[in-house]
Amino acid sequence: MSDYLPLEVILEILKRLPVKSLVRCRSVCKTWNSLINNPSFISTHLQSALSEPDSHLFFLKLLKDDKEKYFLHFDNDDFDEFKQLHFPFNGCLPSFVVVGSCNGLVCLSCSSQDALNLILWNPSVQKYIRLPKPNMTCLSDNAYLILGFGFDSRTNDYKLLIVAGERGETLTEAYLFSLNANSWKSVTAISPNYAFEGEISSAFVNGTIHWLGFQRGNDGGFRNVVLGFDISTEEFLVISLPENLSGLCPLDLSIMKYEESSIAVLKRDWEDGEQLDMWVMKEYGVVGSWKKVLHLTDQSGGLLPTILGFRKNGEVLLHVDGGEMASLDLNCQQLEHLGIEAEAAFVDSYVESLVLLDKGVDSGAFEAFSCLSCVGANLLYDAIEALF
Repeated sequence: MSDYLPLEVILEILKRLPVKSLVRCRSVCKTWNSLINNPSFISTHLQSALSEPDSHLFFLKLLKDDKEKYFLHFDNDDFDEFKQLHFPFNGCLPSFVVVGSCNGLVCLSCSSQDALNLILWNPSVQKYIRLPKPNMTCLSDNAYLILGFGFDSRTNDYKLLIVAGERGETLTEAYLFSLNANSWKSVTAISPNYAFEGEISSAFVNGTIHWLGFQRGNDGGFRNVVLGFDISTEEFLVISLPENLSGLCPLDLSIMKYEESSIAVLKRDWEDGEQLDMWVMKEYGVVGSWKKVLHLTDQSGGLLPTILGFRKNGEVLLHVDGGEMASLDLNCQQLEHLGIEAEAAFVDSYVESLVLLDKGVDSGAFEAFSCLSCVGANLLYDAIEALF
């Protein structure tokens, strides 16, 4: 075909193909292989996929029968399963935590033997990169870590932020990883003077990684805020919370992404039976736009749902008591069960992409050593990745 069609036409056709077809098309000829592996084409294909209304998927990590399973689901009325993902990292390291998903890349973290293992994985092309270890001194039993993952659209780079702090103390260290540079750098010197408690969540929205922090007043009270780190300008920022949340115990609060453009903060307390409130920032960056959109109570001794994320139709994905996923319409408070059972669940938005196709290691290389001990396997992984 390449002998009869101009290169521009071939590229126009290829960028409309799904990822699975493109991976196969690399075997057609050397020219196609070179085109599809080109970073410029990978970026063009991603932008094309993001513009497709039907490309919006959800990445699910489900715990079933004490086994972790991974799936992609359509964000349609029935929340249909698109496919089950092959997870290649089972067997060697303990359970992975999903830091986040961005443009088809899933960031995974796992702590074992006093080491922090970090992996960027594209399940659609079965490629991964194991990140080098950050040169942090604050990786002890008394340290809390916040990890945030996102995409820098200015430099076409994927970045991971690690914020570390001792229990109850202000932020101690902050390091930023760049995939383009394949290295870490310290951003501790410019970090704000706020503390955080526990292994808290983060949310990547509008080019900024968000988490919750607090300061203690002279009276011992709390002042909670949303902290942010813009991964393009590499600057920290502070967003005020509504007064109803500002003075609460930090352990009662958590943050998450609201749709694809803003943030939400959840509040749980157990004073008069369990209560759950959700506040969303309707207009990102505008403090006056905070609005409470959900209030749930339970005085029967049962468990209130866990909020997993937001669908494109505005409904909220939940993991309800009894171990099933459900979708809640915030307007009419109607709950629809989705027929997905799990002991625990993690959900994030997802789009299939070719990211890492040109630089990642085939995940089969990881599996080949999955039966080895972590210490021995890590040495072999380093040797394998050095070849690529």
